[in-house]
Amino acid sequence: MSRVLADRYRLEPLPVGRGGMGEVWLGRDVRLDRAVAVKFVRFPDDDQRDELVRRFVRESRITAGLEHPGVPAVYDVGTDGDTPYMVMQRVDGLSVADLVAEHGPLPVGWATGIAAQACAVLAAAHDRALVHRDLKPGNLMLGPDGTVRVLDFGLAVALASGDSRITRTGEALGTPAYMAPELVMAGLTDPRTDLYALGCTLHEMLTGRRPFTGGTAYAVMHQQVDGRIPDVRALRPDVPAELAALVRSLMAKSPDDRPPSAAEAFASLTPHVRDLAALPGAVPDVGPSPTRMYAMALATVLGPPGTPAADPTPAPVPRRSSSTPQTARRTDLRRLREQVDSLVAKSRREAAVELLAAGVPPAAQAFGGADPDVISLRTRMADLLFDQGDFGHAAHAYSDLVDAGIHAVVTGEGRRWRRQEATCLALSGDTATALTRLTSLLDDERADHSSDDDRVLDLRKQLGLLQLGHGDATAAEETFADLLADVRETHGHDAAEARTVEKLRQAAGSARKDS
Repeated sequence: MSRVLADRYRLEPLPVGRGGMGEVWLGRDVRLDRAVAVKFVRFPDDDQRDELVRRFVRESRITAGLEHPGVPAVYDVGTDGDTPYMVMQRVDGLSVADLVAEHGPLPVGWATGIAAQACAVLAAAHDRALVHRDLKPGNLMLGPDGTVRVLDFGLAVALASGDSRITRTGEALGTPAYMAPELVMAGLTDPRTDLYALGCTLHEMLTGRRPFTGGTAYAVMHQQVDGRIPDVRALRPDVPAELAALVRSLMAKSPDDRPPSAAEAFASLTPHVRDLAALPGAVPDVGPSPTRMYAMALATVLGPPGTPAADPTPAPVPRRSSSTPQTARRTDLRRLREQVDSLVAKSRREAAVELLAAGVPPAAQAFGGADPDVISLRTRMADLLFDQGDFGHAAHAYSDLVDAGIHAVVTGEGRRWRRQEATCLALSGDTATALTRLTSLLDDERADHSSDDDRVLDLRKQLGLLQLGHGDATAAEETFADLLADVRETHGHDAAEARTVEKLRQAAGSARKDS
């Protein structure tokens, strides 16, 4: 039976998406007879309820206030019991993340067209002194008519309010693969922080690869700060040299070396938006359409005509399995792993998580929570939650694994779970608990390894970054100063790692003086 919200919005039986703080349902406004999407706040931790509600209200106001065709319109807000919700324009399409997963590197015209439309939205946001702060392929939705919409302003900050530094508990940082160096080192944001994320996204669209990867979030953050910017043309020689140079400038380590505005980045992108053709399964037709007719007319009236960007169509909506058996056999576990692998290969990670959420409990009941096969499935679910950016639920999943796999905690995989839990807690805003977890893990690593072991050194650097993100710049500066001495003794005074730690120490010192 369909659920009806506020005697007006008839919701479909199951949600279509979950994130770190929200849950999205499709539905229909029965009064106006139009399709809608309804986003609810999720409360993974009651202790953070007030903070999540505050952020949700802020997202509603920011999204409604932008009034841009590249941002989904907000129709209504309300509460269902004590759960706030926001009714929005339903956006049909495919995320850029799924598009790249399906098609690999995109044609140059498509990649630049998508990026140019994102620039138009960023320019509107920046004009209102708003920084998105979590721009990434998963937050760009591409419609079958060629339009791009920028989603999820839940982490946006208002620069005019002095809120450009992240120090409060409950405030997430963003997604590591797209975080600018100044956001990693000192929690600072300005409009050029979004341009860095756009550069990472454009690199991924052109090459099919993220510019920086690593075994942990902090390994990726380290590369954002000090890693060499990869050359797009080395991976894809047909990319024009001017476009490759633009990607490099967008991803410059210093904000001052990036384009000064989204409008200037837009102007550099538009000459490359050409030779667009249909993408099978994504954009079925690039011929005349009402949307393109309107865009062309508007461009003619307001300025020089440009080539509209073109983008993709919706992926199938994953549905929760209702036929998972209540008992399990080893063959069931093997079949579950195969189904999950198949879904992940098709970039249907959310469906894979839902399948695991339904299949793991009966498996644990049948074989025990510490069974190696069950632990393998539980680890897969935690890692998928992490990859989706659902850091709150991933933290709980890793914590449960540590509790279930006590025998493994003293060695590699168990310690990876503990480090991932700390990372998730930090990225979901609970920096204080993350510091406690990481300090405990560091004590265990120091008990088993020498002080110059790279595992110990890396954990100390992560500890300093957490202290900096928590607003304790003094402690962070001390941590980095002690670490710098040991890194220089182990790797040499001029080693790349020593230069990185020195930059972090300087950033902590600057943050301490500004506080």
